[in-house]
Formats: sequence, C-alpha cells, structure tokens
Amino acid sequence: MGHILVDARILNPIKGTEFNTKTLVDTGATFTVIPWEIYEKLNLKVVGKKKVETAKWIMELDESLALLEIKGKSSIIPLLISKELKDTLIGIISLEALCLIVDPTTGELKKQEYYYS
Repeated sequence: MGHILVDARILNPIKGTEFNTKTLVDTGATFTVIPWEIYEKLNLKVVGKKKVETAKWIMELDESLALLEIKGKSSIIPLLISKELKDTLIGIISLEALCLIVDPTTGELKKQEYYYS
C-alpha cells in the first residue's frame, strides 16, 4: 500500500502551544511517537514511561498527553517521546480515538463510525 502521509496538528491543551506537521500513519505502531524536539516546542509534561519494541530494539520511552487533530477530528491522545526519531508517526490508538481508518483501496484515511450495543 505504501506510505500514508497526513497533515496533523499536535497541541498542548494546557499551554496552548501547537505544532503542525505532515506525518506518517503507521498501522503497525500502537502509539503515536513524536521527536524530542517537538516535545520541547510544545512544552508538554511527561506523565509516565512505556516499554516499546521497535524493529531494532526494546526501549523505554517517556509518555505524555496531547491534543491531536487530523482531518477535522481531534482527541486527547497518549504519545511517546523519542530522542532517536526525527519524524512524527501516528499509531493505531490515535486513529481509533479519532474514528479514522486507513482505506486500503485509496491509501488514504477515512472517517469510521463506531457503534456500541
């Protein structure tokens, strides 16, 4: 299917700082990950740590919370902070929180309705 790039806005809901970026959607990633530089620009607060497994190694990353906006939908999401990563990537937890899914026929994000019984 290739890479899916989307325009995203990440906001610190307390401080009001924001960062706009074109970001990779990674359906193989659980969490959204941002580089350390964006974390500092947004003036976010570390709220915990998560142990994650990447293609190269297992590491412990700081965790924070931010408001993520994609395609006009927004939600407070957990995100991880990486000192190695240079680009932002969007994981599946964020897509589900925003009610967005990857359409494999178009390679784009589309809105998904969730039903509860």
